[in-house]
Amino acid sequence: MKKELHFVVNPSEITAGTRGSSLGPYAIMTEARKQRNPLFSRFPMTYVQHQNQALDKETATLEKAKYISEFSEVFRALASEVRQIVENNEIPVILSGDHGSAAATISALKLAAPEKRLGVIWVDAHADIHSPYTTPSGNMHGMPLAIALAADNKECRVNELPSEVIEKWDQLKNFGGVCPKILPQDLIYVGVRDTEEQEDHVLEKEGIKNFVVDDFKKYSPKIIADRILSQLADCDWIYLSFDVDSMDPAYSSFGTGTPVENGLHPDEAKSLILHLLESGIVGCFEIVEVNPCLDDKVNRMAELAFDVLNDGIKVLSGV
Repeated sequence: MKKELHFVVNPSEITAGTRGSSLGPYAIMTEARKQRNPLFSRFPMTYVQHQNQALDKETATLEKAKYISEFSEVFRALASEVRQIVENNEIPVILSGDHGSAAATISALKLAAPEKRLGVIWVDAHADIHSPYTTPSGNMHGMPLAIALAADNKECRVNELPSEVIEKWDQLKNFGGVCPKILPQDLIYVGVRDTEEQEDHVLEKEGIKNFVVDDFKKYSPKIIADRILSQLADCDWIYLSFDVDSMDPAYSSFGTGTPVENGLHPDEAKSLILHLLESGIVGCFEIVEVNPCLDDKVNRMAELAFDVLNDGIKVLSGV
């Protein structure tokens, strides 16, 4: 049966270290309107309740898991919406602010189809596999894959945690009664180039594959896409998450919270994503971390994100 698409707008930036990514989904939608492109009227759209108002308060936050209580609310709300969409036989296409909420998406996909083996393709400059035990910043957008993998990495512990953080962290990992949500061999990185030693330890210990930027100088995006899909051949379906900081800011823009030089060229990123979507096995597609407040080229990052989204939707919908 052909599946329909369903947009999910998640403007949460509660786990980010800089402000402005909550405007990212709207910046992408603004670009569609600027082009008089009716894309966002073609499919159902769900807006997820955020907790960004917590950022306006001068209240104490838990240092090594900042805003974890508010993030837990966003986590539950997004997981509920995504799970319902999947159970309605629709493909979620998610526009998120920060990348922390991806942990909720992974949880929703697993809970919606617990009998299926879920693969994750993480196109990003960062590994996002810290835990509260290892984080240098406490910003939880660096932790979504640790939640999904239940990777505490206590052997590299640098932080002592209060019981409140431990309890809330364990609740996130065990959300829905399934832990872990994915296996290390079912996670593939693309473009990751800015990690800490604690993260490197997890990647080496678990043998997690990273297709680095230099690989795109040797092979075409199609060849890399084929190799990724071959490595995930045992998976029943795939979650594809595209963080725009995977791209080189010299070619894209600095319109993202944590830009890192020497990244993918926008054409490489787009070509890779389209080839992956053409496989027919992607059951959820996401674009995250557009931050128009930081864009040095007006709305360039959103323009690039919309270009990928627009052509990606054509592939997913068969138009």
